[in-house]
Amino acid sequence: MKVVLQHLTKKFPSRNKKGEDVIAVNDFDFEIPDGKLIGLLGPSGCGKSTTLNLISGLEKPTEGKILFGEDDVTALPPENRGVGLVFQNYALYPHMTVRQNILFPLQNLKGKDRPSKEEMEAKALEAARLVQIDKLMERKPGEMSGGQQQRVAIARALVKRPRVLLLDEPLSNLDARLRLQTREEIRRIQRETGITTIFVTHDQEEAMSISDMIVVMKDGVVQQIGKPQDVYDSPVNRFVAEFLGTPPINVFEGEVEGGQLLIGGESVLSVPGAPDGAVYAAVRPEGFQLDEAGAFSCALRQIEVMGRDTSIVFEHPARVSANLRAIIPSEDRPSGSPEHVRFRLKSAKVFLFDHTTQERIPFDAEA
Repeated sequence: MKVVLQHLTKKFPSRNKKGEDVIAVNDFDFEIPDGKLIGLLGPSGCGKSTTLNLISGLEKPTEGKILFGEDDVTALPPENRGVGLVFQNYALYPHMTVRQNILFPLQNLKGKDRPSKEEMEAKALEAARLVQIDKLMERKPGEMSGGQQQRVAIARALVKRPRVLLLDEPLSNLDARLRLQTREEIRRIQRETGITTIFVTHDQEEAMSISDMIVVMKDGVVQQIGKPQDVYDSPVNRFVAEFLGTPPINVFEGEVEGGQLLIGGESVLSVPGAPDGAVYAAVRPEGFQLDEAGAFSCALRQIEVMGRDTSIVFEHPARVSANLRAIIPSEDRPSGSPEHVRFRLKSAKVFLFDHTTQERIPFDAEA
């Protein structure tokens, strides 16, 4: 099911009578392709959950339209939209068994939409098998792990075969190992069912690992939409560059003069096509190559060997980021205990941003 958001805006009235309205979602305009998994990504308060609530019908938009396929559902109540909702707190009925929790949405259907008892049981079992909890049907939520409870919540959302599946921070309450396992299961389930799915998270690693496309938001405004790797490799502004990536990107005060990038007064990279002036220069951690003759010099603080890779923590007087870190192959790590190291920068991993607008400044990357 294709989902179209047309200039979607949501304003909440200010608690202060003389204050301005709070714009939670501002002119969101996007078409979500049929059968894709879309990640809504951004920091707390960016408007991603409000967007999900607008799509589900839990909130009414101030302006704009929502279409499922060719159907305008803007004014439809949630129960008539054909959406499945999964929340971060599972919202299971503790006194009911797994079977009863999954059956509950079907039992609330009325008229011609209500299946027979046998059909309900078959659909509940099919949904349970899809999330691999069909052996736990007689347990109650309190007898299950967090990951198992989340699977019950997903099965309950899927049992009505929704047109759109909406997941609001579904992994937030799980430990690290369960998060990894459950996000892989969500990707598998989405591919098997082909249901258009919208996944809200503040965790960029989650969004990038399972989404067909990601939507990065800030203060209610969409910053960038694209395939996860494309957004990572080509951020449109400094916010997107800093928000995506673990470890985070390294940001420096810089200046462009005659096609050369200067950081701390040193010419560190050729940036043909970039206009002269003050810039923010951002370098991905993997954008450093250890080189004794490299143009970029810095003070070494710590070397952390992490098996396949080595993390080099360093200092530089032009830094903007709180911490600076380079990731290099372990076989290339410096020997001994040097006080300073030198790097060659990989131009494809270096981004320039306007000092005022924070927008990306393109240049011809050579390597």
